[in-house]
Amino acid sequence: MPTAPASAKRPPAAERVYAHVKQAVLERRYEGGMLLTEGELAGAVGVSRTPVREALLRLEVEGLLRLYPKKGALVLPVSAQEMADVVETRLLVEAHSVRRAVPLRSEVADRLEELLEEQRSRAAAGDLAGVARSDRCFHAEIVRSTGNAILCRLYDQLRDRQLRMGVAVMHAHPDRIARNITEHAGILRALREGDTEAAVAAVHQHVSRVRLLVHGSDTPEVGGSVPGASAMEAVLAEELILPRPPDTPATPGAPSPSAPPGSAPGRADRPTPDGEGAPVPEANPGRGAASSSAAPSTSLEGAAAHGDSR
Repeated sequence: MPTAPASAKRPPAAERVYAHVKQAVLERRYEGGMLLTEGELAGAVGVSRTPVREALLRLEVEGLLRLYPKKGALVLPVSAQEMADVVETRLLVEAHSVRRAVPLRSEVADRLEELLEEQRSRAAAGDLAGVARSDRCFHAEIVRSTGNAILCRLYDQLRDRQLRMGVAVMHAHPDRIARNITEHAGILRALREGDTEAAVAAVHQHVSRVRLLVHGSDTPEVGGSVPGASAMEAVLAEELILPRPPDTPATPGAPSPSAPPGSAPGRADRPTPDGEGAPVPEANPGRGAASSSAAPSTSLEGAAAHGDSR
């Protein structure tokens, strides 16, 4: 009997744990502030604890987790400052890149059209994580068109942060998905028409909206608030992206209903936005896949139910 090719072999155990945890963090199935334990993760992926430790160390180096000996791994939040830094870096890189892309529009536009159609399909299917990925790919394609390898590597370093922020924004502002697609179409139209200044302006307005949404506005020209803006603040506060008053007690939580079976981590005492704060408590061993407690709401209706409305 012929042996299976090496390429068909399963990835190493540590790689499987790494991929499982990282995807769950980026898609907010493991939210900021959740405490992951080695035992729960080992059970979820079907491996021993040794590869779990190896994967968690790797994710700590990447800034997604903080390890606490004998307690677990805390999913680190995205701080308000980090969000501002990401937006500022994106503006610098993407404005330059789209300016460089205009002379190459015949080579770039068709690929951007494909990515735009993919984003529409993901949105129609209700796949928020897929929408966030296709959104990010749209912008990355513009950066790649510059042919500047160093610039591309710099932009690639933002990938994980962009995906986490993108999913959080879409959970809080589902109406934002359609607007994102419209704005992408505007960027593509300016490129096809060879209008450099219009393309740069469209990119600047589009990227800037992420920062404005956090502060309750989606109108850079006027600066007024929009319905549902407070819901964005609610989700970001729940994710620890925005600071909270120091006397605010920790809110116990549970994993999102979409979390994989056997991977139900607990929520630790809330740290401050940079990850420092109260000691992480012992994880509750009784909380697992059978837990019936609901995850913190990420919908507009859920935010309103908690009195977060304007």
